[in-house]
Amino acid sequence: MDVSINTSLTDFAVFPVGFVLGLLYFSCLWFTVQRMATSKHPVLLMVGSGLARIILALLGFYLLVGGHWERLLIAMVGFLMARTLLIARWRPQAALGNWDEES
Repeated sequence: MDVSINTSLTDFAVFPVGFVLGLLYFSCLWFTVQRMATSKHPVLLMVGSGLARIILALLGFYLLVGGHWERLLIAMVGFLMARTLLIARWRPQAALGNWDEES
């Protein structure tokens, strides 16, 4: 009985950890894009950031999933929800205007 309780708790914790991984991944992407124009070495910044983000995400998912594909799906939902939240938060205010006023 304890095994099923531990499994359920682990499965429950997968979503928030996937969400945090998404927040880290997409926040670092946003930071990189913002710094590209002022960087002395934009290619190095882009490649280094990309590698760091991919390694962080893959390592996080690998440790989180533990061979259970169900956990991967739950973690990916959290990861993509973080993406959706950050896109909505960082969207330019002009994009939120009323479309009827422009026509």
